[in-house]
Amino acid sequence: MRQVVTEQLTRANFASFGEVLDTAGAPDKMINQGLCGRYHDRATLDFVKGRAGISLFQAQPRALPYRLEMVERHPEGSQAFLPMTQAPFLVIVAPDEQGSPGRPRAFLTAPGQGVNFLRGTWHGVLTPLSEPGLFAVVDRIGEGANLEEHWFDVPWAVVAG
Repeated sequence: MRQVVTEQLTRANFASFGEVLDTAGAPDKMINQGLCGRYHDRATLDFVKGRAGISLFQAQPRALPYRLEMVERHPEGSQAFLPMTQAPFLVIVAPDEQGSPGRPRAFLTAPGQGVNFLRGTWHGVLTPLSEPGLFAVVDRIGEGANLEEHWFDVPWAVVAG
């Protein structure tokens, strides 16, 4: 089986796939009588003929090595995964190569990090590594198909780096 080694998730190494959502650096602004830091406008929501919706996902935890058989993408809108716990999770993406996913990359989030996938980005399914696997997901709500899946002929093994 082919292998993908996990990387640390940073803004720089994830930029071509989307945005890292975290509280790195100083807040952009202090609000609520100086008791709350606002990290302003961290994600670009991008939807075709629809609206933003917030859903809650309860995903079963997986373990490394992880067998990657399929990736998906959403051509009509971006999609954000926001963990509702401090537990790290696995983020898998792949560059688009003429309509099909190229070699996957895998990232381990730091506690409290989320991601926003750019519209049309090939990515793995929501993959928590521990209980409870609870996430808020911000994505497009609207008419029409917004899901493409690609099943690999030969699976990938995602292993810890």
